[in-house]
Amino acid sequence: MRKLRKASVLLLSLTLAASLMSACSSGKADTASPNAGSTDGVKKEGFPIVNKPVTLKVMSQDAGIADWSKMPVLQEMEKLSGIKLEFQNAPIDSFATKKNLVFASGNLPDIFYAADLKPAEQVTYGSQGVLIPLEKYIDEGYAPNLKKILDEHPDIRKSFTTPDGHMYALPFIDTAAVWYRGPMWYNGKFLKTLKLTELPKTTDELYTLLKRVKNEDPNGNGKKDEIPLTSVKLDDLRMYFFGFWGMYSETYYADAGGKVHYAPQEEGYKGYLTFMNRLWKEDLLDHETFSQTDEQKKAKGKNNQVALFSDWFPYFTLGGEPGPDNPLMTPVKSEIPGSPVYGKHPGISTNGTFAITSSNPAPEASMRWIDYLYSYDGATLFSQGPENLLWKYKDKANHVKEWLPVPGGGDREEYRGTITPNYGILTPGMNDPEIVKGLRTDFDEWIDQETKQKLVPIAKSPFPNVYLTNEEQAEATGLLSDLNTYVQQMEAKFITGQEPLSNWDKYIAQVKKMGGDRIVELYQAAYDRWNSGK
Repeated sequence: MRKLRKASVLLLSLTLAASLMSACSSGKADTASPNAGSTDGVKKEGFPIVNKPVTLKVMSQDAGIADWSKMPVLQEMEKLSGIKLEFQNAPIDSFATKKNLVFASGNLPDIFYAADLKPAEQVTYGSQGVLIPLEKYIDEGYAPNLKKILDEHPDIRKSFTTPDGHMYALPFIDTAAVWYRGPMWYNGKFLKTLKLTELPKTTDELYTLLKRVKNEDPNGNGKKDEIPLTSVKLDDLRMYFFGFWGMYSETYYADAGGKVHYAPQEEGYKGYLTFMNRLWKEDLLDHETFSQTDEQKKAKGKNNQVALFSDWFPYFTLGGEPGPDNPLMTPVKSEIPGSPVYGKHPGISTNGTFAITSSNPAPEASMRWIDYLYSYDGATLFSQGPENLLWKYKDKANHVKEWLPVPGGGDREEYRGTITPNYGILTPGMNDPEIVKGLRTDFDEWIDQETKQKLVPIAKSPFPNVYLTNEEQAEATGLLSDLNTYVQQMEAKFITGQEPLSNWDKYIAQVKKMGGDRIVELYQAAYDRWNSGK
């Protein structure tokens, strides 16, 4: 969690910083009856939104840092809008369970916020009338900021329109985002000791570097305690490494020509397994990879033992301060034609972050409320707090800001978590470089340059946000549930040598038997529908 919190200030213009950019919650309407459908006196522009106060219930995830009803951001929003929020929050770890119980019980909030509404949930509960269509309110003038974004980026609207033609949920939007996960980093001290002047460009060169780390004591302590490559169950490096063998994602993805693939049955996947097995056999991949925690991995980094690792920023693992000494890994080329590639962030959340339920008596007012978060002022409020608390304008006309001292001292991000719900959860709203003008550090700029040079030229979003029909979704969910378990087990066995790679054909036959080809068919059809706008 701390990793996420730190990231949001330092890299608001990149991927997961976008993930931390907005959050909030609300509650029940006190004046109108359920399903009233509209609220008298809702303004299409300006504040307050309503002529008479309205109370709405909202269900949201909560990072658990502070009482939302006492947060300055939400207090300011209530004063601006005239809409009071009653919060029905659940901790992040138990939110999915509580959300399912709420849907099952029918005792609905008026709004779901930061709700992680999966495509299947949007289709199911939208078609049942539990979630109401939102496009009407967007197009009728109750969401001018969001409509402007959707008009400028029609693929976003298309990606959140279900097969029945309705939008039941809204995304978080960051069209400039690149990182999908935390990338890979080199230990700069090791590179310097090894006098490496150019980073590896091929898998063979990468192997050679990792071998040197193992044999040449780059931490200088006279012991063979260096760990060339470390991981936590491969979840932190898998997607990045897949790109070395031409694969954009860990499951299904569309290549540059629009052909859908299921990665675990691709030839590139065999190349990945073969390489990782070689690293394992020669003790170049941490043998605690499948058993250690992220904290244990970080402890090795801070002990100056690790050469190559994944994290949001390198100093999260290695310690020290933000700086340009530990370079972003350049993706390397393998024997697969067209490699390397990089699966980039799609620019929107893959799940819905906001929805209005059939219990909501004021959908127009609710849409106006959320629309503010898709504006510069609203995004600023929810990401950085009210003006003159943590920041002030240096040049308001040009949106240039500067940080203020943290009230009472302490860590800015920790304090920010007490003033806004936009902390540690994926929420509705948008990110734009304008929001952080004047607040970015030299380290932020360096990160941007590393990303632009090493990842952007080979980057492609793995798959658009598509919707399967209810029948297709049920079939895909069932197939992937079994496939994911089998593939994960076999990955560990192949890499550690418990299963010889000579059994690859036997493995492929089993994957196909379990539905690997059917997954390709289902998602190719969905991709083709999306691509044709149908």
